[in-house]
Amino acid sequence: MKALLFTCMLVPWLVAASARRSDQDSQLIPGSLPARELNGYFSDHLKSRRARRALPLGDEPDDSPISEGGDPIDLPTCLLCVCLTGSVYCEEVSPDMTSVPTLPKETAYLYARFNKIKKISTKDFADIVTLKRIDLTGNLISEIEDGAFSKLVLLEELSLAENRLVKLPMLPAKLTSFNANNNLLKTKGVKANAFKKMTKLINLFLADNQLEAVPQIPDSVRTIHLQNNNITEVSVNTFCRSNDTYYLRPSLNEVRLDGNPVVLSKYPDSFTCMKVLPVGRYR
Repeated sequence: MKALLFTCMLVPWLVAASARRSDQDSQLIPGSLPARELNGYFSDHLKSRRARRALPLGDEPDDSPISEGGDPIDLPTCLLCVCLTGSVYCEEVSPDMTSVPTLPKETAYLYARFNKIKKISTKDFADIVTLKRIDLTGNLISEIEDGAFSKLVLLEELSLAENRLVKLPMLPAKLTSFNANNNLLKTKGVKANAFKKMTKLINLFLADNQLEAVPQIPDSVRTIHLQNNNITEVSVNTFCRSNDTYYLRPSLNEVRLDGNPVVLSKYPDSFTCMKVLPVGRYR
């Protein structure tokens, strides 16, 4: 009976002493974990090591940092960018991205904004026929080869805004939205029929360039932005048709010509087919 009583008294003392030792141990190293948390850490660490051993050599994760002076072309695209199912996000990549990266075959959406891409060649998108949207806003693109987008039969949206383009390449016929705001485009750099065959085009953005005239606009267009260019005049055929007094453009909801030298009040017959007047200077 005495032995049992002694044991009952001893057990709480041992438990308290063990707790004190654990607390003291945790204070030996600043920032160290209490015993219970350490046990959990080592348990997780062991599981991680076992998982690594179970991997084939080629599949073992590489935790080594990427050197800042490295060339992004030498690295896998999905190490530089964020790759989700069908989408690739390469925005403000470091080290500098100066060309279009090699994309996974199933890519449908590419966002490569705010990098230092300088040129688009025919080989960049030649094998990625699944592309539906390309956004290259905020790069240094000054040249695009004419066939660069020719194989992209599914492409619907293309943004080349905030680059250094002086001329436009041949564009895919199925585009619904095209944005080339803030470039260096002049009228001679935009072919007369550049948009003529684009019968599905809805939004056309060509603001903040150096255009001297309004390009031909497909009937499908609902919004066109041409503000802050060098447009000096518009004719009866710019938006309407001089040989067809019954011609109407009910789908054209917004035309911006503000920030141009043209005085729109001088051309009252040029807007008779439209349900809204262009935004711009009238005096």
